[in-house]
Amino acid sequence: QVQLVESGGGLVQAGGSLRLSCAASGRMVSSFPMGWFRQAPGKEREFVATISTGGSYTAYADTVKGRFTISRDNSKNTVYLEMNRLRPEDTAVYFCAIRKMVFSRGSSRASDYDYWGQGTQVTVSS
Repeated sequence: QVQLVESGGGLVQAGGSLRLSCAASGRMVSSFPMGWFRQAPGKEREFVATISTGGSYTAYADTVKGRFTISRDNSKNTVYLEMNRLRPEDTAVYFCAIRKMVFSRGSSRASDYDYWGQGTQVTVSS
């Protein structure tokens, strides 16, 4: 059984930064690609970023490209999302997810992911 626990959310002013963490537990989690998604009130869950098993491949939504950075530390079974130059429209619950496809790139589609964390709230004030 895979479990994901996000942390690092909070309230920040526009232009500020936050670093989210997602700790994964379970067999072979370091062998799977991971992703970050977010969901704002009244909106559908949307893709933010994904990272391959070894970290050599990353992809981002256009809305966060150049401001957010996804990374992972497989020795700690943890994936990170560094968020800089935050905007009020980044306000959402952020979820990490894992795709049980060994040694693959990752995906921007939520339906491709098999396990999800409970989410962490990020609020950006103007």
